Amino acid sequence: MLEKLRALDVELFIYLNSLGNETFDATWLFLTKQINWLPFFLLLLFLVYKKIGSKQTLYLLLFVALLITFTDQITNAFKNGFQRLRPCNNPDINTFIRVVQSRSSYSFFSGHAANSMAVASFLYFVFKSRIKYLGFLFLWPLVFAYSRIYLGLHYPLDILTGYFFGFVFGYLMHLLYKKAQKKYFPQELS
Repeated sequence: MLEKLRALDVELFIYLNSLGNETFDATWLFLTKQINWLPFFLLLLFLVYKKIGSKQTLYLLLFVALLITFTDQITNAFKNGFQRLRPCNNPDINTFIRVVQSRSSYSFFSGHAANSMAVASFLYFVFKSRIKYLGFLFLWPLVFAYSRIYLGLHYPLDILTGYFFGFVFGYLMHLLYKKAQKKYFPQELS
């Protein structure tokens, strides 16, 4: 069963990766770099600041930093534990797939998917009743993580597993944030 799932994962990767075109390579290379999302992050930061003020924004950023650190370390533990070769390093397929970018680290599971979904989920659960149309925030992890398939760096299951862990950790961090907020800032809850 596991081998069948793995084979299906590779087939789906090959299909999705083959949809790429040299015309769009530069766009996907741009989208996969975290630093290029800085304007988006600054917009989010501004929206958060406008909703909760400077003190609460700093408090929230502490939880975001803890969330990213935790999610990233769990991702690295899984990568080193499973040691699944990235598609770009897999000798069974790397001669006929589109390899736009290469990495020497392991593939399972995607840190881009996990971190972006963790932050998106955390912010969604914290602000869903306060910011209209916040569900659009989930487009960020979709685009960000798909870039990894496009570039030849991750299989679809790497992405889906990253999404799952990111969503769970984002939700759990939201619960911890709310609990700590009630304890340390009860007067500022709305």
